[in-house]
Amino acid sequence: MDSLPDQSSAANRPIFRFEGPTVLPASAIPAEQLRLTGPSEKLDAPHWPVRGDLAHIRLAGRVFVPHYAVPMEFSVVPAGAKLFAQNSRESEVRQVLGGNSLFNVLDITGGWAWGQVGEDGFVGYVPMEALLERRG
Repeated sequence: MDSLPDQSSAANRPIFRFEGPTVLPASAIPAEQLRLTGPSEKLDAPHWPVRGDLAHIRLAGRVFVPHYAVPMEFSVVPAGAKLFAQNSRESEVRQVLGGNSLFNVLDITGGWAWGQVGEDGFVGYVPMEALLERRG
């Protein structure tokens, strides 16, 4: 992908353009933006894209985890798929996803994608074979 579209419809999520110098000096980031001002919030796992090792970038400053991720947009295959609580077909099914639904992937490991349905839906695991990468 050479560039990202400038669309106001994506106003609720960050859009990053990696242009210009590749080194960002620490002085370019306001200190208060990265300050930890208290304990990490405890958020409800089925509804918030955060786990012990990773969180959605929009939760930076609210939760403390080793890594934050910008979501990658995928579509659920036309036949639909199940959203699981864990990366196992035997785990609880949180939701049955309709075909072509938006699934924002934050991590892919062992044939499973962990992420969130749309911008504010349930969080869980979907088998990678049930997802298609969205093209701009």
